[in-house]
Amino acid sequence: MGIKSRHCCTSSIFLLLPLLLQLYSAESDLQLNYYAQSCPNAEEIIKQQVIKLYNKHGNTAVSWVRNLFHDCIVKSCDASLLLETVNGVESEQKSDRSFGMRNFKYVKTIKEALEAECPMTVSCADIVSLSARDGIVLLGGPRIEMKTGRKDSKESYFSEVENSIPNHNDSIQSVLSRFRSIGIDTEGTVALLGAHSVGRVHCVNLVHRLYPNVDPTLDPDYAEYLKGRCLSPNPDPESVLYSRNDRETPMIIDNMYYKNLLKHKGLLMIDQQLTSDPTTSTFVEKMAADNGYFHDQFARAVMLLSENDPLTGDAGEIRKDCRYVNSA
Repeated sequence: MGIKSRHCCTSSIFLLLPLLLQLYSAESDLQLNYYAQSCPNAEEIIKQQVIKLYNKHGNTAVSWVRNLFHDCIVKSCDASLLLETVNGVESEQKSDRSFGMRNFKYVKTIKEALEAECPMTVSCADIVSLSARDGIVLLGGPRIEMKTGRKDSKESYFSEVENSIPNHNDSIQSVLSRFRSIGIDTEGTVALLGAHSVGRVHCVNLVHRLYPNVDPTLDPDYAEYLKGRCLSPNPDPESVLYSRNDRETPMIIDNMYYKNLLKHKGLLMIDQQLTSDPTTSTFVEKMAADNGYFHDQFARAVMLLSENDPLTGDAGEIRKDCRYVNSA
């Protein structure tokens, strides 16, 4: 009976092997130095282009970080965000959730440099991920070992953007739930929101905390400053009316964001909720106290985000122009 039982178990193991190998293969399609043979200079080309663009237009680095979030949280890290409206298919960039996003034209600059070196080899999805990685470094954030090998989507997911990207007025629990659905835990979500330490927020997303009455969770002096930036309860979305996320280190990804939250100087409702919710407040305090800890958690969360359900292998394509799918 023992021999028969062992034989049964052995047979089961052999039956499971193909399934296990298939799962392993799917997970290992993304890899470090994916272009080592096909385009050895790919990552260096992207890095140098990112640096050059940053030196000309410093805000591009912030755009690369935002691109990663907006692309990867909607369906997959597949550069669907970069597709323009064509043949009646709406671009994800047209969504209200994409308000204020810019610098897409400079992705074309990076792609052209890669095409000159290795035609039809490096995906736009990998450009999104690697430009974010290099942008984070330029903004004083951590260096992240990011895998590559993504393919590009052949379709836009405009209809899914609103349900995929959290709104700045959403409850913290709904935001945590959304990130949890793509494999990012509470600690990682708190760290990812630390990207709000750079860039700026348009007044259209702030005035509800200032008019007709000031949000009581806002520091009074800070509220007065914000009113000086946003003079009207009905700001023109086409005008340049904004406040920096962080007035002290506005272009550095650091833990000043969390220090400001503890002083009731969070710009968006979702920011300030991090301090009032018991599931997130402990992490806010830890990150405010230790910039190294924040950077470690931020790097971990960005890596998880960048690996959300990528298209690999025979799925998708490598676009010649990141704005359009390839011609049939």
